[in-house]
Amino acid sequence: MHLGYNTNGFAHHRLEDALSILAELGYTSVAITLDHHALNPFDADCVSQCERIRALLETLKLRCVIETGARFLLDSRRKHQPTLLSVSAADARRRFDFLLACIDIAQRLRADALSFWSGTPAEATSKHMTSLGAVCRRLAEEAAKRDVRLAFEPEPGMFIDTMDKFVELYRCVDHPNFGLTLDVGHLHCMGELPIADHIERWKDRLWNVHIEDMRRGVHDHLMFGDGEMDFAPIFAALRSIGYAGGVHVELSRHSHDAVETARRALEFMRGVQESK
Repeated sequence: MHLGYNTNGFAHHRLEDALSILAELGYTSVAITLDHHALNPFDADCVSQCERIRALLETLKLRCVIETGARFLLDSRRKHQPTLLSVSAADARRRFDFLLACIDIAQRLRADALSFWSGTPAEATSKHMTSLGAVCRRLAEEAAKRDVRLAFEPEPGMFIDTMDKFVELYRCVDHPNFGLTLDVGHLHCMGELPIADHIERWKDRLWNVHIEDMRRGVHDHLMFGDGEMDFAPIFAALRSIGYAGGVHVELSRHSHDAVETARRALEFMRGVQESK
């Protein structure tokens, strides 16, 4: 596996500087959250930006995944809006077109996967599962044309918030390019334990891992040691399945102390691995 970090935890850094710092610290993977200052797909020169970042990733020997969870990239006034489940067809199309552009960026960067989530509808119904499954299949079909894997993330508070709901969606999509982003903190938050069981079950579709500390029932991404999670079984399970992708620290609210937080996070994860 490759220890990595999400650039949403470097919100006040230039993307190039964040990548260089992470490589210097010893990370070998990076989850690049596309945002206003980081490979914004709406920028006119996005293609040339991708070329520069791809060259830098190669120089730094960093692999990557593409993350699509920027808070205000599509709507400056509403966090994480619009979504694939927005009531307005135009809004839902805006998210769909954004994800298509992200697939193109993932191809240009030769990313291991493109990670995304469902969003939250105004009023969840069974029809949303059918419509979400259909649109995710369309995205998977487009991704397949570009040899990009889609890794869907269940997210507390969103329509797909548990692994049971992900299973239902996965069956609806039924496409070889549709897999899983597993946030181990989310599993702990939602009481979906033991985490190792989910890792084992999804070993053939596990294409991206998010990691942080967390407390039961509280969706708050915490620095390792500030929550209540036991990480030894998690890393043991990842080793057991031969997981070869990125394990990306997700601490977006720690950007004010990004470098030191990333350093401490890497030391913690290495310590857990060495204590096996």
